[in-house]
Amino acid sequence: MDKDELKKKLTNEEYHVTQEKGTEIPFQNKYWDSKEEGGYTCKVCGAMLFASDKKLDTSTGPSGLQGWPAFDEAIPGSIKFQDDNSMGMHRTEVVCANCGAHLGHLFDDAHAPSGKHFCVNSCSLDFEKKA
Repeated sequence: MDKDELKKKLTNEEYHVTQEKGTEIPFQNKYWDSKEEGGYTCKVCGAMLFASDKKLDTSTGPSGLQGWPAFDEAIPGSIKFQDDNSMGMHRTEVVCANCGAHLGHLFDDAHAPSGKHFCVNSCSLDFEKKA
């Protein structure tokens, strides 16, 4: 999908986050505290990315990264990692393996079962409720 098609398909915020590597406001996004069962898909291409049973509670917690959806694991093969040296620090960017949309970042987290967590922007996701 080219830039003009994406601008028609996505809201300004969705475009900014998924295509320009932006970040949405914490605690004011759609899925940060969702507890519904199902799966989270890429807003741009629809690829399945995260299962709801791997979602972490980001309303409180010791990690310090609250207010965005966070996951302990991604669906195998659904995401790719890229180095991100913006904002004066080194981070690991997480993108959709299918279309390259920016999703968020991967952080070390001693409190997560895997020792890491995916901090993801809600506006880069859609949700498919479990039937």
